[in-house]
Amino acid sequence: MKKRVRVLILFMMVFFSAAIADQTKWIAIGSLHNWYSSAGCEIEVGRTHQVSDQQDGLRWPALYRWQDMQAAKALWIGTTDYDDPISGQHYNYKVVHVGPRGLDENNEFMPVEFKMIGRFQAPVVVVDGLLASHTVYMDEVDEIDPNLFCDRMIFNVVNTSIGITVTRKIYAWSQQYNDNYFIYEYVFKNTGIIDKEGTVVEKTLKDVIFFFQYRYAVCREVGPYGLYYLPQSTSWGHNTINHAVYYPDFPFNAIFAWHGRHSKCTFDNIGGPYYTGDGHLGASQFPGVVVLWADKSAKEHVNDYNQPFSTPKLGSDEDITQPNDQFNPAMMTKEYAVMSSGRPSMTHAEEANYVPIFDPATQSLTMDPLKGDPGDLSPEATPGGFSQCIGFGPYTLEPGDSVRIVLAEGANGISRKLCYEIGKKWLTGSGPFELPDGSTTNNADEFKNAWVYTGIDSLLMTFKRAKENFDRLMAFRMAKKNFDNDYSIPPGPPPPESFEVVSGGDRITLRWKAEAAQNYDYFAGFRVYRAIHKPDTTFDLIFECGQGTDHPEVVTEFVDKSPVRGFNYYYYVTTFSNGGDNVVEPGRPMESNLFWTRTIEPAFLRRPPGRRLEDIRIVPNPYNVKAREIQFGEGAPDRIMFYELPPVCDIKIYTERGDLIKVIHHTDGSGDEEWNCNTMYRQVVVSGIYLAYIEVTQDYHDPETGELIYRKGDSIVKKLIVIR
Repeated sequence: MKKRVRVLILFMMVFFSAAIADQTKWIAIGSLHNWYSSAGCEIEVGRTHQVSDQQDGLRWPALYRWQDMQAAKALWIGTTDYDDPISGQHYNYKVVHVGPRGLDENNEFMPVEFKMIGRFQAPVVVVDGLLASHTVYMDEVDEIDPNLFCDRMIFNVVNTSIGITVTRKIYAWSQQYNDNYFIYEYVFKNTGIIDKEGTVVEKTLKDVIFFFQYRYAVCREVGPYGLYYLPQSTSWGHNTINHAVYYPDFPFNAIFAWHGRHSKCTFDNIGGPYYTGDGHLGASQFPGVVVLWADKSAKEHVNDYNQPFSTPKLGSDEDITQPNDQFNPAMMTKEYAVMSSGRPSMTHAEEANYVPIFDPATQSLTMDPLKGDPGDLSPEATPGGFSQCIGFGPYTLEPGDSVRIVLAEGANGISRKLCYEIGKKWLTGSGPFELPDGSTTNNADEFKNAWVYTGIDSLLMTFKRAKENFDRLMAFRMAKKNFDNDYSIPPGPPPPESFEVVSGGDRITLRWKAEAAQNYDYFAGFRVYRAIHKPDTTFDLIFECGQGTDHPEVVTEFVDKSPVRGFNYYYYVTTFSNGGDNVVEPGRPMESNLFWTRTIEPAFLRRPPGRRLEDIRIVPNPYNVKAREIQFGEGAPDRIMFYELPPVCDIKIYTERGDLIKVIHHTDGSGDEEWNCNTMYRQVVVSGIYLAYIEVTQDYHDPETGELIYRKGDSIVKKLIVIR
């Protein structure tokens, strides 16, 4: 029995090790953030392997917490009439897979190269000596290429056991009009390489289909791994609605998804309104994919406007979405049937009674805000919801042949500010409500939904910009036959190279270095933004200098004298232009992206040490949990501050009966220290009376007169009250 257990444990360790062998990298330089896998596609919980991260990635707007919309993706490659050199078997249909759940990097999708290339390094951002930017761990650049036409590019090469090598390039920009999409350029080449050893078996592959699956779940904020005010199944996209766009005379084919009605909601949940809170819309985003290029054939490298030829919806928990077997003929036959099923007569949205209306005159897409039937979306009927799929082909690939497919994935919707304004009116207001077209309604749901659905046109605008960007790239490729900065979109002003925030006693000082910015042809000045309490909230402009400002002299330092003691402050600084580089809205200043310099570590006032133990104050005292949000704000709701402390001391907190529950070593030389109402075992303290024993641990002399202010061993006891 023990031997069986040991064997089982060893098997599980080997299996788990293989399952998590892939590398991942983030692209997180604009308003859309996503992670990518060395395996060539991003499978379900493929980054952290934690169920709680089922919604992980494709974060928009990424400034705010819990904006993940990606549940799983898949890339399947299928062919027909295949003699398999690995198994020695003949298959009528052969399919290899990465995702939506399975991943075998040793035998099926085998990574060869995976690296991030950047046009420049991310700025160094420091708060009180600490590295303080998300780019420290989410912008791992392997190479710098100052001539790169985008700001970031992931280069990924993967061999597959079917003999096709996948080269994937992912392009990203931080420029403000183009920072909410990524362009994916795939080249699928019949190299004949079938294993990690590089064994080559040359053969012609017939009826090859490249099949992508997108399982979106809009979005994490509303479900169990966010604020959890909507049903649990929203976290795996159970109520996600998908639509495919292929209208006559429309400039592109695309798919997109949104948060649809849920059968377990007792109210209209379009947009994900926080109905038990402030009403704000937590799921108003529209993610999607637009087709920018698909080769007509391996011999005709021209764009085939009829691609994708297959756009089925797929139940996200169907048997063929489970970890797949590339040697199971029955399952591969079933998979290939879905891959080659063509375009259905009705999209998922149309089947669910959502009615997208396309206006060819304006090339806009609108929907009836009150239609949409959640009946077929109940957990009993379709446990996993639906994924939207797009298949390209079928192609014939002789040895050495290749085809290129280019997609852009983006997200858009109404602004976060509108999410709060519309949601609050929906929750607390009364008609008439103003609709986007200026008319009015007394129906609060119609009002809310009409505004949410304007996000469709916003996403279509994103797709158009991605297409314009790629078309510009193609034009210059054909003209120059090489990569060159000339064909890229205007990059906008560069961010500062470094940004430092220093907390002081009565001020917070900000300094930055920006040589590249000041040498930019269209440079106009700098702007400083600030948020209070937490870094994932709206930032306000607090200072600007340069052209058209109240401070025309350009400076690289700003002193913020308005902070209040005990509160957390976060900042970012941008470079802005004179508008001469703006081709979208000519004359309007462009700005560098906030994510380059946004701080994620707090700065706060640090007063000089006190001069008498008797002057030590505890604020608030009593601490009342009912007032937690208005004491030191939502960024530190459980904070209790000790003021006028000696520069170096220990604070020992005891219960009324004398149990020691917390020791705080105060060593920063200031007069301030914080306690977040937790014990040394990270338990939250209960209501009661507590005693704070404060003991000086180092002699302290007045720095000017040399007078002994505190002697090591001096102590005092202060009483504090906690009410919960």
